Amino acid sequence: MDNEVFKQNLEGESIRPGGPVIIQMLFKGPVAMPGKEQMAAAMARHLGSVECICHDEKTAGFAALEHVAKFSDGTAPVQLMVTGCLDFEGSKFDSFSISQMWDCREERERILCECRYQVVAMDMLAAALPALERTKVDMDFLGALAELYPDCKAVYFQSCGKLFSMDDLRSFQGEGPDRFIRFGVNVRLFNIQGTKDMLVDTVGMGTLFLPDLQYHFHDMDPNQVVSHAYDLASYILENDNPIQDGETVDSVRDGRMCPELQWSCRYERALIQPPREVLDVHMGEYASGSGRQATL
Repeated sequence: MDNEVFKQNLEGESIRPGGPVIIQMLFKGPVAMPGKEQMAAAMARHLGSVECICHDEKTAGFAALEHVAKFSDGTAPVQLMVTGCLDFEGSKFDSFSISQMWDCREERERILCECRYQVVAMDMLAAALPALERTKVDMDFLGALAELYPDCKAVYFQSCGKLFSMDDLRSFQGEGPDRFIRFGVNVRLFNIQGTKDMLVDTVGMGTLFLPDLQYHFHDMDPNQVVSHAYDLASYILENDNPIQDGETVDSVRDGRMCPELQWSCRYERALIQPPREVLDVHMGEYASGSGRQATL
Protein backbone atom coordinates (compact mmCIF):
# COMPACT_ATOMS: atom_id res chain seq x y z
CA MET A 1 0.00 0.00 0.00
CA ASP A 2 2.89 2.40 0.70
CA ASN A 3 3.83 2.23 -3.01
CA GLU A 4 0.39 3.37 -4.15
CA VAL A 5 0.27 6.57 -6.18
CA PHE A 6 -1.89 9.42 -4.83
CA LYS A 7 -2.85 12.75 -6.37
CA GLN A 8 -2.65 16.18 -4.86
CA ASN A 9 -6.19 17.31 -4.05
CA LEU A 10 -6.70 20.72 -2.48
CA GLU A 11 -10.33 21.12 -3.50
CA GLY A 12 -11.79 19.53 -0.37
CA GLU A 13 -12.99 21.24 2.76
CA SER A 14 -10.35 23.11 4.73
CA ILE A 15 -9.56 22.08 8.29
CA ARG A 16 -11.53 24.17 10.76
CA PRO A 17 -9.08 25.58 13.33
CA GLY A 18 -10.00 24.87 16.92
CA GLY A 19 -12.23 21.90 16.17
CA PRO A 20 -12.88 19.20 18.77
CA VAL A 21 -10.34 16.53 19.60
CA ILE A 22 -12.15 13.32 18.66
CA ILE A 23 -10.81 10.00 19.95
CA GLN A 24 -12.14 6.72 18.56
CA MET A 25 -11.44 3.76 20.84
CA LEU A 26 -11.57 0.51 18.87
CA PHE A 27 -12.68 -2.92 20.11
CA LYS A 28 -13.01 -6.43 18.72
CA GLY A 29 -16.28 -7.03 20.58
CA PRO A 30 -19.09 -4.93 22.02
CA VAL A 31 -18.38 -3.05 25.25
CA ALA A 32 -20.72 -1.70 27.91
CA MET A 33 -20.74 1.86 29.21
CA PRO A 34 -18.90 1.87 32.57
CA GLY A 35 -20.98 2.82 35.60
CA LYS A 36 -21.46 6.44 36.58
CA GLU A 37 -19.48 6.20 39.80
CA GLN A 38 -16.68 4.26 38.13
CA MET A 39 -16.37 6.84 35.38
CA ALA A 40 -16.49 9.76 37.77
CA ALA A 41 -13.76 8.24 39.93
CA ALA A 42 -11.46 7.61 36.94
CA MET A 43 -12.05 11.09 35.55
CA ALA A 44 -11.28 12.64 38.95
CA ARG A 45 -8.03 10.67 39.27
CA HIS A 46 -6.78 12.03 35.98
CA LEU A 47 -8.47 15.44 35.70
CA GLY A 48 -9.17 16.63 39.22
CA SER A 49 -12.66 17.74 40.26
CA VAL A 50 -15.38 16.67 37.85
CA GLU A 51 -19.16 16.76 37.75
CA CYS A 52 -21.27 14.25 35.87
CA ILE A 53 -23.63 16.09 33.54
CA CYS A 54 -25.22 13.03 31.94
CA HIS A 55 -24.94 9.27 32.04
CA ASP A 56 -26.92 6.51 30.34
CA GLU A 57 -26.15 3.66 27.96
CA LYS A 58 -25.83 6.03 24.99
CA THR A 59 -23.88 9.00 26.36
CA ALA A 60 -21.82 10.03 29.36
CA GLY A 61 -20.56 13.54 29.99
CA PHE A 62 -18.37 15.14 32.63
CA ALA A 63 -17.53 18.76 33.36
CA ALA A 64 -13.84 19.23 34.20
CA LEU A 65 -14.32 21.81 36.94
CA GLU A 66 -10.65 22.78 37.20
CA HIS A 67 -10.46 23.75 33.51
CA VAL A 68 -12.72 26.70 32.82
CA ALA A 69 -13.17 28.14 29.33
CA LYS A 70 -13.67 31.89 29.09
CA PHE A 71 -16.01 33.45 26.53
CA SER A 72 -17.15 37.00 25.84
CA ASP A 73 -20.44 36.34 27.63
CA GLY A 74 -19.22 34.23 30.52
CA THR A 75 -17.31 31.12 31.55
CA ALA A 76 -17.98 27.38 31.59
CA PRO A 77 -15.98 24.28 32.49
CA VAL A 78 -14.76 22.08 29.67
CA GLN A 79 -17.05 19.14 28.94
CA LEU A 80 -15.78 15.66 28.13
CA MET A 81 -18.21 13.39 26.31
CA VAL A 82 -18.19 9.62 25.75
CA THR A 83 -20.59 7.66 23.56
CA GLY A 84 -21.91 4.20 24.13
CA CYS A 85 -20.71 1.33 21.96
CA LEU A 86 -21.12 1.96 18.22
CA ASP A 87 -20.35 -0.03 15.09
CA PHE A 88 -16.98 0.60 13.48
CA GLU A 89 -16.15 -0.02 9.82
CA GLY A 90 -12.44 0.11 9.16
CA SER A 91 -13.11 -0.53 5.48
CA LYS A 92 -14.33 3.07 5.17
CA PHE A 93 -10.80 4.44 5.55
CA ASP A 94 -9.31 5.29 2.18
CA SER A 95 -5.84 4.14 1.17
CA PHE A 96 -4.44 7.68 1.41
CA SER A 97 -5.37 7.89 5.11
CA ILE A 98 -4.12 4.38 5.85
CA SER A 99 -0.78 5.08 4.18
CA GLN A 100 -0.02 7.74 6.82
CA MET A 101 -0.79 5.57 9.85
CA TRP A 102 2.94 5.13 10.46
CA ASP A 103 2.77 4.39 14.17
CA CYS A 104 1.26 0.93 13.68
CA ARG A 105 2.39 0.25 10.14
CA GLU A 106 2.70 -3.50 10.64
CA GLU A 107 -0.65 -3.79 12.39
CA ARG A 108 -2.90 -1.20 10.77
CA GLU A 109 -4.69 -3.43 8.28
CA ARG A 110 -5.30 -6.09 10.92
CA ILE A 111 -6.59 -3.55 13.45
CA LEU A 112 -8.95 -1.96 10.95
CA CYS A 113 -10.22 -5.38 9.90
CA GLU A 114 -10.61 -7.01 13.32
CA CYS A 115 -12.03 -4.10 15.30
CA ARG A 116 -15.77 -3.93 14.66
CA TYR A 117 -16.87 -1.65 17.51
CA GLN A 118 -15.92 1.77 18.82
CA VAL A 119 -16.47 4.24 21.64
CA VAL A 120 -16.11 7.87 20.59
CA ALA A 121 -14.82 10.48 23.04
CA MET A 122 -14.48 14.21 22.47
CA ASP A 123 -13.87 17.49 24.24
CA MET A 124 -16.36 20.37 24.13
CA LEU A 125 -15.68 24.06 24.83
CA ALA A 126 -11.99 23.18 25.11
CA ALA A 127 -11.00 25.33 22.11
CA ALA A 128 -11.36 28.38 24.37
CA LEU A 129 -8.59 27.16 26.66
CA PRO A 130 -4.95 28.16 26.20
CA ALA A 131 -3.29 25.59 23.93
CA LEU A 132 -1.08 24.04 26.60
CA GLU A 133 -3.96 23.67 29.03
CA ARG A 134 -6.11 22.08 26.37
CA THR A 135 -3.46 19.51 25.52
CA LYS A 136 -3.20 18.57 29.20
CA VAL A 137 -6.97 18.16 29.48
CA ASP A 138 -7.16 15.98 26.39
CA MET A 139 -4.24 13.77 27.36
CA ASP A 140 -5.51 13.38 30.92
CA PHE A 141 -8.90 12.50 29.44
CA LEU A 142 -7.16 9.88 27.30
CA GLY A 143 -5.54 8.45 30.41
CA ALA A 144 -8.94 8.10 32.08
CA LEU A 145 -10.36 6.39 28.99
CA ALA A 146 -7.48 3.92 28.89
CA GLU A 147 -8.24 3.02 32.50
CA LEU A 148 -12.00 2.71 31.94
CA TYR A 149 -11.76 0.55 28.81
CA PRO A 150 -9.16 -2.19 29.42
CA ASP A 151 -10.41 -4.20 26.39
CA CYS A 152 -9.62 -1.39 23.95
CA LYS A 153 -7.29 -2.64 21.20
CA ALA A 154 -6.41 0.58 19.40
CA VAL A 155 -7.10 4.31 19.34
CA TYR A 156 -7.64 6.49 16.28
CA PHE A 157 -7.19 10.26 16.60
CA GLN A 158 -9.58 11.69 14.05
CA SER A 159 -8.20 15.24 13.99
CA CYS A 160 -4.75 14.11 12.81
CA GLY A 161 -5.23 10.64 11.32
CA LYS A 162 -3.01 8.73 13.75
CA LEU A 163 -3.72 5.12 14.73
CA PHE A 164 -2.06 3.51 17.77
CA SER A 165 -2.30 0.12 19.36
CA MET A 166 -3.42 0.50 22.95
CA ASP A 167 -0.25 -1.25 24.13
CA ASP A 168 1.88 1.45 22.52
CA LEU A 169 -0.30 4.19 23.96
CA ARG A 170 -0.13 2.80 27.50
CA SER A 171 3.65 2.37 27.35
CA PHE A 172 4.40 5.97 26.34
CA GLN A 173 6.35 7.75 29.10
CA GLY A 174 6.48 11.33 27.76
CA GLU A 175 4.98 14.26 29.63
CA GLY A 176 3.87 17.81 28.97
CA PRO A 177 3.47 19.03 25.38
CA ASP A 178 5.21 15.93 24.03
CA ARG A 179 2.21 13.80 24.99
CA PHE A 180 -0.11 15.72 22.70
CA ILE A 181 2.47 16.00 19.93
CA ARG A 182 2.95 12.23 20.08
CA PHE A 183 -0.73 11.35 19.79
CA GLY A 184 -2.52 14.42 18.47
CA VAL A 185 -0.13 15.50 15.68
CA ASN A 186 0.69 13.33 12.68
CA VAL A 187 3.95 13.88 10.80
CA ARG A 188 3.40 12.55 7.28
CA LEU A 189 5.93 11.62 4.60
CA PHE A 190 5.43 11.61 0.83
CA ASN A 191 7.73 10.82 -2.08
CA ILE A 192 7.05 12.98 -5.14
CA GLN A 193 6.74 10.62 -8.09
CA GLY A 194 9.31 10.97 -10.87
CA THR A 195 11.67 13.12 -8.78
CA LYS A 196 14.04 12.86 -5.83
CA ASP A 197 11.81 15.26 -3.94
CA MET A 198 10.07 14.40 -0.70
CA LEU A 199 7.53 16.24 1.41
CA VAL A 200 7.08 16.06 5.16
CA ASP A 201 4.16 17.84 6.80
CA THR A 202 2.04 17.76 9.93
CA VAL A 203 -1.67 17.47 10.57
CA GLY A 204 -3.28 18.26 13.92
CA MET A 205 -1.77 21.54 15.08
CA GLY A 206 -4.73 23.51 13.75
CA THR A 207 -6.88 21.99 16.49
CA LEU A 208 -4.92 24.24 18.86
CA PHE A 209 -5.09 27.31 16.55
CA LEU A 210 -1.42 26.69 15.76
CA PRO A 211 0.17 26.21 12.33
CA ASP A 212 0.96 22.87 10.80
CA LEU A 213 4.45 22.49 9.31
CA GLN A 214 5.65 21.68 5.81
CA TYR A 215 9.07 20.71 4.35
CA HIS A 216 9.62 20.20 0.60
CA PHE A 217 13.15 18.86 0.09
CA HIS A 218 15.61 16.45 -1.52
CA ASP A 219 18.88 14.68 -0.66
CA MET A 220 18.33 14.51 3.10
CA ASP A 221 17.40 11.55 5.30
CA PRO A 222 13.63 11.97 5.75
CA ASN A 223 13.86 10.53 9.27
CA GLN A 224 15.89 13.58 10.29
CA VAL A 225 13.24 15.86 8.80
CA VAL A 226 10.47 13.98 10.60
CA SER A 227 12.34 14.38 13.90
CA HIS A 228 12.85 18.09 13.19
CA ALA A 229 9.11 18.46 12.53
CA TYR A 230 8.19 16.83 15.84
CA ASP A 231 10.71 18.98 17.73
CA LEU A 232 9.55 22.19 16.03
CA ALA A 233 5.88 21.35 16.60
CA SER A 234 6.58 20.80 20.30
CA TYR A 235 8.47 24.12 20.48
CA ILE A 236 5.59 25.95 18.78
CA LEU A 237 3.09 24.44 21.20
CA GLU A 238 5.14 25.08 24.30
CA ASN A 239 5.84 28.71 23.33
CA ASP A 240 2.47 29.63 21.78
CA ASN A 241 3.97 29.92 18.29
CA PRO A 242 6.53 32.75 18.49
CA ILE A 243 7.61 32.28 14.84
CA GLN A 244 6.69 35.17 12.56
CA ASP A 245 6.61 35.10 8.77
CA GLY A 246 10.17 35.37 7.43
CA GLU A 247 11.89 34.38 10.67
CA THR A 248 14.26 31.43 10.94
CA VAL A 249 14.66 28.23 12.93
CA ASP A 250 17.65 26.01 13.65
CA SER A 251 18.43 23.53 10.89
CA VAL A 252 19.43 19.91 11.38
CA ARG A 253 22.78 18.27 10.62
CA ASP A 254 23.68 14.64 11.21
CA GLY A 255 20.48 14.14 13.18
CA ARG A 256 21.09 17.05 15.55
CA MET A 257 19.77 20.58 15.73
CA CYS A 258 22.26 23.01 14.16
CA PRO A 259 21.85 26.64 15.31
CA GLU A 260 24.81 27.76 13.17
CA LEU A 261 22.73 27.30 10.01
CA GLN A 262 19.21 28.69 9.96
CA TRP A 263 16.21 27.68 7.82
CA SER A 264 13.73 30.42 6.89
CA CYS A 265 9.97 30.07 7.44
CA ARG A 266 6.99 31.37 5.49
CA TYR A 267 3.26 31.00 6.02
CA GLU A 268 1.77 29.40 2.92
CA ARG A 269 -1.09 27.22 1.79
CA ALA A 270 -0.40 23.49 2.12
CA LEU A 271 0.90 21.55 -0.88
CA ILE A 272 -0.87 18.35 0.18
CA GLN A 273 -4.44 17.87 1.37
CA PRO A 274 -6.23 18.70 3.56
CA PRO A 275 -6.31 22.41 2.62
CA ARG A 276 -4.89 24.55 5.45
CA GLU A 277 -2.29 27.17 6.24
CA VAL A 278 1.14 25.79 7.09
CA LEU A 279 4.47 27.15 8.24
CA ASP A 280 6.72 26.20 5.32
CA VAL A 281 10.32 25.54 6.37
CA HIS A 282 12.75 26.34 3.53
CA MET A 283 15.64 23.91 3.97
CA GLY A 284 18.36 25.91 2.22
CA GLU A 285 20.44 23.73 -0.09
CA TYR A 286 18.03 20.84 0.44
CA ALA A 287 14.92 22.80 -0.48
CA SER A 288 12.93 21.77 -3.54
CA GLY A 289 11.04 24.02 -5.96
CA SER A 290 7.77 25.75 -5.21
CA GLY A 291 5.60 24.02 -7.84
CA ARG A 292 2.05 23.47 -6.71
CA GLN A 293 1.31 20.15 -8.45
CA ALA A 294 2.35 16.84 -6.95
CA THR A 295 1.89 13.14 -7.64
CA LEU A 296 2.72 11.32 -4.43
